[in-house]
Order: sequence, then structure tokens, then C-alpha cells
Amino acid sequence: MSQSTQILRRWASRIRTEDEAAYIAYIGDTGLADYRATPGNLGAQMLLRTLGDGTSEVTTLSWWTDMDAIRAFAGDAIETARYYPDDDRFLLDKPEHVEHHRIVAGQLPGK
Repeated sequence: MSQSTQILRRWASRIRTEDEAAYIAYIGDTGLADYRATPGNLGAQMLLRTLGDGTSEVTTLSWWTDMDAIRAFAGDAIETARYYPDDDRFLLDKPEHVEHHRIVAGQLPGK
């Protein structure tokens, strides 16, 4: 990977562990599909971590060519998390913001 302006966008929240399968399907049809459909998206992943208290942490990671590509996905307020209509059904927390990290070394998954 070049040392250009490629960006990792990270968002995390919690869901009920019993909802994992339904949430995976839901995010596949909403957030992950929207990432992939946006020009400049280089890939995306969803991670789950069972916390042992009946909840699971969910994290989405998406890779982008630059901040303009993220703007095309998220709008001008790129630091604000983007939510979908049925998110309230699943999410125990709705963080207001996401993180953006410049990729300075390494390779994208699958490269």
C-alpha cells in the first residue's frame, strides 16, 4: 500500500449476544452494503467480541481512499456516526462519533 491519504474509519457499540446472528444479517444489508457501494471504499469488516455479560461488542472497520470518499458515504459531518432506521432494535449504545485513522504502514486485508 502506498503511504498516501488512505483512511481507516472505526465505529463500535454493544448489542445483546442473543441478537448476534440477526445483527450480522442486518449490517450486511445496511452498513456494509453501503460501504461497498460508495466509490473510494477499499473494504469493510464487522468484528464481534462476546463480553460475557449477555452483551457483545460490535466494531466496524472500513478502509477508504481518502476523506472525500468518506464524505460521500457519511456526508459533510464525517466524524458523526451514521445510523439506520432499525439500529434502535439492536444497539444498546449509539456513540455519536466515529474514529478516523491515517494508514501509515502495512497492507489492507486480502492484499
